[in-house]
Amino acid sequence: MADQIKKPIKITETVLRDAHQSLIATRMTTEEMLPIIDKMDKVGYHSVECWGGATFDASLRFLKEDPWERLRKLREGFKNTKLQMLFRGQNILGYRHYADDVVEYFVQKSVANGIDIIRIFDCLNDIRNLQTAVKAANKEGAHAQVALSYTLGDAYTLDYWRDIAKKIEEMGADSICIKDMAGLLVPYEATRLITTLKEATSLPIQLHTHYTSGVASMTYMKAVEAGVDVIDTAMSPFALGTSQPATEVMVETFKGTPYDTGFDQNLLAEIADYFRPIEEDALGTGLLNPKVMGVNIKTLLYQVPGGMLSNLVSQLKEQHAEDKYYEVLKEIPRVRKDFGEPPLVTPSSQIVGTQAVLNVIAGERYKMITKESKALLSGEYGQTVKPFNPEVQKKAIGDKQPITCRPADLLEPELDKIEKEMAQWKEQDEDVLTYALFPQVATDFFKYRAAQKTKVDPKAADEKSGAYPV
Repeated sequence: MADQIKKPIKITETVLRDAHQSLIATRMTTEEMLPIIDKMDKVGYHSVECWGGATFDASLRFLKEDPWERLRKLREGFKNTKLQMLFRGQNILGYRHYADDVVEYFVQKSVANGIDIIRIFDCLNDIRNLQTAVKAANKEGAHAQVALSYTLGDAYTLDYWRDIAKKIEEMGADSICIKDMAGLLVPYEATRLITTLKEATSLPIQLHTHYTSGVASMTYMKAVEAGVDVIDTAMSPFALGTSQPATEVMVETFKGTPYDTGFDQNLLAEIADYFRPIEEDALGTGLLNPKVMGVNIKTLLYQVPGGMLSNLVSQLKEQHAEDKYYEVLKEIPRVRKDFGEPPLVTPSSQIVGTQAVLNVIAGERYKMITKESKALLSGEYGQTVKPFNPEVQKKAIGDKQPITCRPADLLEPELDKIEKEMAQWKEQDEDVLTYALFPQVATDFFKYRAAQKTKVDPKAADEKSGAYPV
């Protein structure tokens, strides 16, 4: 145990992906990232998380940027640092399950364009939905990290985490990440969890959390003392709130201890100075809402991730039902229980949250059931850790036979069909994947790209495409 503990803690920097996704709706542009890469490359990070998650969709939809081009530019700049992405298992970076051929091709192209580490998760922790992506990463020579969506509930015992960690090792993963998207992992529980995982598996363990509930830095400290290998942090201008603990703070915390990172605080200060005007600008425009910078203790009370809370508020606003906020917060755990107690992370968080809003607004539970709720209850997303409430399931899907196999086993290969469908827009192989994930958004982007090349006003090129709200 002593040998295991006496080692510098490794750090994954999230400022180029999760930090700005959490605080400013993933709106940092490639142009804003590139000037600081040279300095970031000198820090000595374990990796820089810079791609995947919502960056793909947001680049196309709001920034009118090609996410593949961003990745290539980042790869060119980071000469000494591993690049990391977040990958939603069989959902890739989209919101439905894709056929295996699309998953494999996406992994292949991600690695070819510069990704070293692929963090793969499933919103239900159904490890069948991770197999194809892990195998593909192994085949391409990338590091396959499986992320377990951390949550609380009767089913999520230390035995549950121990057993699933063993299965992940058997699957061929290179490391395990505990993905605590709602900031639910409290310090002493982190000690127990990391100790359990270290006993169960020889794989390196990484911890990812959010500051939403206010405990994240303390949780990291206990996790590091318990032998965790890597922690995720963000440069201070984009740290705290719904983001991660600050990189410089964690570096200073472990300075002069056996966990000392050896990072240069002067270099980190220069990097922070670079990002500060971007943060100030986002505060000035309202893109960064000061509300997301504080501690939201409701996260621990209701186990609801920060992003889900803000979605909830906007859904209730649209319905002129803001006074129902607390009713909805109480309804969320009930819906979650009916739905087999899934972790609340994209897309399960949106499914449970929207259904809870409908239940409260309709004044009757499950009077209206969304098509996504029906899909979840019919097994289209995979298997939940606990069974569904049979009455709710019956109400949603009637006598339809639920899916019990891996959902992607029912999908025919779809790459060729997709390629034919979007042939007129194809300028690079990667365009096929962009279209596969977001057909409408991709088409709008391709039209914009074509218009830029002919120097025609994109609105004139296609009045029908419609502008997206920023």
